[in-house]
Amino acid sequence: MYHFLVNPSSCSGRGGRYWELVKKTLEEKGISYQVRFSKKAGDMERFAAELTQAGTVQGGSDAGGEPVHLIVLGGDGTVNEAIQGIRDFKRARFSFIPTGSSNDLARDMGISRDPVKALLQILEHGRERPMDVGVLHYHTAWERQGQSLRRVSRPDRLFLVSCGIGFDAGVCQKAMSSRLKDLLNRVGLGKLTYLGIALNMLLTSGKAGAVLETEGESGKGSAPVSIGRLMFAAVMNHQYEGGGFRFCPGADAFDGRLDVCAVGDVPKWKVLLVLPTAFWGGHFRFRGVERHGGSRIRIRTRQPLWVHTDGEVTALSDDITVNCRRGLLRFYA
Repeated sequence: MYHFLVNPSSCSGRGGRYWELVKKTLEEKGISYQVRFSKKAGDMERFAAELTQAGTVQGGSDAGGEPVHLIVLGGDGTVNEAIQGIRDFKRARFSFIPTGSSNDLARDMGISRDPVKALLQILEHGRERPMDVGVLHYHTAWERQGQSLRRVSRPDRLFLVSCGIGFDAGVCQKAMSSRLKDLLNRVGLGKLTYLGIALNMLLTSGKAGAVLETEGESGKGSAPVSIGRLMFAAVMNHQYEGGGFRFCPGADAFDGRLDVCAVGDVPKWKVLLVLPTAFWGGHFRFRGVERHGGSRIRIRTRQPLWVHTDGEVTALSDDITVNCRRGLLRFYA
């Protein structure tokens, strides 16, 4: 039994239109399935929790622990919300049909943006691979109240694609409520949202001093790295984020480690040269663009900065730790 979790409003309604194509193919092939449609934030997490909790019967799996195959139709943010809800990763088999504007997970995994082709790949040629999952822990968390900040508590967040602090998270925070994103999605240019917001924020965003520490699976750590003026640090499980920025070429979501692209001490005018080269991974030739990696990353900044997981922003922080859970997700594609 396949369980489809559909975000019909993703990419200004593309999710709903793509579902109709997927549904037609399933019915033509006589394949048994169940479908749930999200209507508001939190629905995807709740659906995944209901289907994967221990002893679930309604989800088509018995108490003996037979696999529950989830297939998410949505963007990277929809996937992020769904994985927060998985209660038993040993039982949950996970697939993805991209309908979003960024689709960085699909880009790195070679998943077709044609929904029927993506479905047929799962049904006819799919294979299971144990994908690493990133875990973000907030040592501190803040939210905005007008012009001030209020200390809050935030739970750990999982991610598949990336986690970032600073400029890239600030862009995600702006994009989440951007009318421009909806407009560009309607004409198939949604990825330009992030580039447009990024260029605008270059003129207004500040920078903060930071210290970055990494640790390998053996527990051996590297010497702390100080960055005088951190613009952003992107902790990558996959190669791409933000609609195709190849921040960490060669990043492998199956190797038990996370890669970090840290940009600091770079003049704003120079960032205009650096960012475009990140589309093909050429940004590391610039001074101030550094690469680090490990199974555990800690980042501390002198002031709270926005933090995101797979483009979803829940808080600001000045102290986070990101861990890699090797092979946690049964990814099927």
